[in-house]
Amino acid sequence: MNRSIRAVAVVILGLFLSLMLNATYSYVARYPSLNADPANRRVTEAEFGTDRGAILAGTTAIATTKPVNDRFRYQRSYPQGPLYAAVTGYYSFIYKRSGLEQSQNSYLSGTSSGQIMQRLVDLATGTRPQGASVVTTVDPRAQRAAAEALGSRPGAVVVLDYRTGAVKALVTSPTYDPNDLATHDLAASHEAWKKLTGDPAKPLANRAIREIFPPGSTFKLVVSAAALTSGMTPDTEVDAPESLTLPGTTRPLSNSGPCGGTRISLTQALRTSCNTAFAGLGMKLGAEAIRSQAERFGFGNADVLPDLPAVRSQFPAELTQAQLAQSSIGQFDVAATPLQMAMVAAGIANDGAVMQPYLVQEVRAADLSVLTRAQPRRLSQALSASNAQALQGMMVDVVENGTGSRAQIDGVRIGGKTGTALTDGKAGPYAWFVAWADDPSVAVAVFVQDAGVDASDVSGGRIAAPVARTVIEAMR
Repeated sequence: MNRSIRAVAVVILGLFLSLMLNATYSYVARYPSLNADPANRRVTEAEFGTDRGAILAGTTAIATTKPVNDRFRYQRSYPQGPLYAAVTGYYSFIYKRSGLEQSQNSYLSGTSSGQIMQRLVDLATGTRPQGASVVTTVDPRAQRAAAEALGSRPGAVVVLDYRTGAVKALVTSPTYDPNDLATHDLAASHEAWKKLTGDPAKPLANRAIREIFPPGSTFKLVVSAAALTSGMTPDTEVDAPESLTLPGTTRPLSNSGPCGGTRISLTQALRTSCNTAFAGLGMKLGAEAIRSQAERFGFGNADVLPDLPAVRSQFPAELTQAQLAQSSIGQFDVAATPLQMAMVAAGIANDGAVMQPYLVQEVRAADLSVLTRAQPRRLSQALSASNAQALQGMMVDVVENGTGSRAQIDGVRIGGKTGTALTDGKAGPYAWFVAWADDPSVAVAVFVQDAGVDASDVSGGRIAAPVARTVIEAMR
């Protein structure tokens, strides 16, 4: 009899042990996946009912939380929603999160590993948990100036502090109001989502970092950097015919205006944005030299902005000579984000050092203690300091004497490069302008996807350069 009882006891003990092991495994190993499961509505409701931390641009709150009298207890709101939507993203009960609301969620919701002691104190004292605040690098002056200068035209503006990599402005147009998705009226949130996702203008698309476009003549900066790295100087002469028939083709490549001669200096080729000169130069340098140079500026890297998900900019893998010529003027399959082209200008301005862009300056706990603080980090050395300084002088010449004259500001040294990129014919040419200034020390990329004018009137100098000038002036 005792043997039977012992056998039953062993079986029961084994079952208890199995249950405990399964519970432990589920809590420890499966907790993250169970917690993130969209079907877990209890977790979603619990998180949505927390006192979420603020997001700030300097001292300006751009995402806040306030108590409300409904089942969620707290309402997320965006005081200047459309202006900062590309930065904050949205926080929605139905559609979850995007932007910094997503990437910084563990801090904002108070669930990060760095906040565990505060959670234990809150548990012991019965205090409702409070999320940490995220302080961004965004300068409200630059953000507003960029948005107002771009206006309703589809496009994007990115501003970087080229000494540190800090993002001073991140604007995309058209934009949207995150408050429409954050509302506790779930039916209204659903209708807003349908309207936004069904809008052919794609207001939810972040054109600054999530879409790539042909950079046009702004890519000539990359080719110029490769030329200087190869041993050329700003005074090196290159061929600049009025037209150039590319190998294996019968249709000649032409220039958008006079280059100033059939054999001109590299400085003059950049000043006049001479297509035939850069097409020939690209074929002379070779695809590998240009590709390597592009990669040192950040092309091919999908992690250029850790705080927000960005897409990689691209330089084609295999090219014929004709395709290489087209790529050397920023056409064919070359494609870049506005962030990437801001990084090109920033690297040149920073004596060749490309800094890692970052958007979060620091994270502060509810008691204002600092949980994390960003440290500037060099991403790469795109070119030598001496060559970068030579290219700086060439870019200053573009603004003072060439196609970028509309970016001039009295008393400020500005270097820039215009770009007009052809499209697939569904829209007019894209207008680009990338620049840097020495006061303030910023690099700017302006991209206008549709200027709303005839193709013959579109150019980076006419459409995009004044936007960059407005932003720089606002930051002085």
